[in-house]
Amino acid sequence: MIDAATFRSTLGRFATGVTVVTARDATGRDHGMTVSAFCSVSLEPPRVLCCVERSADMYPVIAGASQFAVNILTTAQEAISRRFAEERDDRFDGLGYTRGVTGCVLLDDILAYLECSVASRFDGGDHMIVLGDVIAAGAADGRPLLYYRGGYAQMER
Repeated sequence: MIDAATFRSTLGRFATGVTVVTARDATGRDHGMTVSAFCSVSLEPPRVLCCVERSADMYPVIAGASQFAVNILTTAQEAISRRFAEERDDRFDGLGYTRGVTGCVLLDDILAYLECSVASRFDGGDHMIVLGDVIAAGAADGRPLLYYRGGYAQMER
């Protein structure tokens, strides 16, 4: 078995998009966190997955939520990614957003969004894998914010 540092360094060579996953807890309070472990799973039905670390403050929220939203960030939203990667109570303060059909937060000026109904949850070691059936989506023009080798990157085209 390989050590954690080698595994992390190797996976760091795989560029990923940066998202903010949002959900509401049982009291209706908004929660969100930066997630790069996100991908599509199926076109029929339209399904995606995201992974949430068990130690994250978002973990109990997503473990009990029936719906969530994925906000795909643009290159101009690195500060938002950093804000939602930190453990803090005021993540949404001062940010513009609307609510989607699920009631989850959709941040302003994002590249794209997907609103999902939780289909399944699976044990993923130190993460929980959450499958979501996409019930609403939208996209805009722009460039994606990427994460590569431990830092933010931009796509050249």
